[in-house]
Amino acid sequence: MDITLLVLAAGMGSRYGGLKQLDKLGPSGETIMDYSIFDAIRGGFTKVVFVIRKDFEADFRAQVLSKYEGRIKTAVVFQDIHDLPEEFTCPAERTKPWGTNHAVLMAKDVIDGPFCVINADDFYGRDTFAVMGKFLKELPAGSKNTYSMVGFRVSNTLSENGTVSRGVCTTDKNNYLQGVVERTKIIRKDGQVVYLDENENWVAIPDNTPVSMNVWGFTPDYFEYSQKRFVEFLKKDINTPKSEYFIPIMVNDLIQSKKATLKVLDTTSVWFGVTYSEDRPGVVERFASLAASGEYPSKLF
Repeated sequence: MDITLLVLAAGMGSRYGGLKQLDKLGPSGETIMDYSIFDAIRGGFTKVVFVIRKDFEADFRAQVLSKYEGRIKTAVVFQDIHDLPEEFTCPAERTKPWGTNHAVLMAKDVIDGPFCVINADDFYGRDTFAVMGKFLKELPAGSKNTYSMVGFRVSNTLSENGTVSRGVCTTDKNNYLQGVVERTKIIRKDGQVVYLDENENWVAIPDNTPVSMNVWGFTPDYFEYSQKRFVEFLKKDINTPKSEYFIPIMVNDLIQSKKATLKVLDTTSVWFGVTYSEDRPGVVERFASLAASGEYPSKLF
C-alpha cells in the first residue's frame, strides 16, 4: 500500500502576487514543491497527489509533474468552488475557495492508504518528512482514527515581512493534540510572538508554542468524516462569502468527540516560505545556502 503525500496547490497566492507554486527559487530552478517531493521520497513516501486548479493544469503538468516521472507515482485532482455535495449549489457571489479541508476531499478517490497533507508553498525540511513518514509506515494495516501532525515551534515559522496564519495547538502531557485554533494574523511585536484574537486584541504566546503548518497525517477513514462534516458546514455557512472549511475544524470535532486521536510529532525543521513577495530574495538565498552546504544537491530532479 502506498504512503501518499497530498500537496495542496490550488491557491492563487494573492499576498505573494502570483502563482508562487511554480516560482523557480532553487539553484537549478526548483520550486518549493520540488524540495518537498525530494524530501518525501527520502522519507519513504511512494506516491504524490496534487490538488490544483483546472485552469493551470497544462502549465503544471509541463513545468512540475514531468520532473517526477520515474521517481515517484503521481496523480492530479482539481479543487473547484462548484464541487459540492449534490444537494447544494454554490452561491453566485462566491469567489473564494472553500478551504483546506475541501481541498483534501478532492483526493478521496485516488488515495487508499495512509497519507500526509502539506501546503505547496511552504518549505518544511527533511526531518518533517522523516518523522511523518516513519509514523505512517508504522501504522498497522487497516488503521483508523489514529492521526498525527508535525508541530513546529511558532518562533520558527514567522515571516519578517508581515503576519502569517497558523493553527495554534494545545497538547496533553503525552503530546496528543487537545485542540487547534486557526489564527490568521501572527507576528512578532516588541520581542513577543502575538496573534490577533476574535476581539481584535493582540495576545502574546511563548516562542515554543506548537503550531500547525498544515502537515497532517491521516488514514482514508478521514475522508468519510470530512464529507459528513462538510455538509454540516454548508448548511450553516454556505451563504457567508468568506467562510472556509479548514482542516482544524474537522480535527477539533474528532478530538472533542473522542472519535480519533492525533499525535503531535516533534521536528527539528525550521519553516520558511514566500507568504509575501518581499520574502522571495531571502528564500532564494536559503536554497543556495542549503545546496552549498551539501544538505541538498544543486539540482534535485
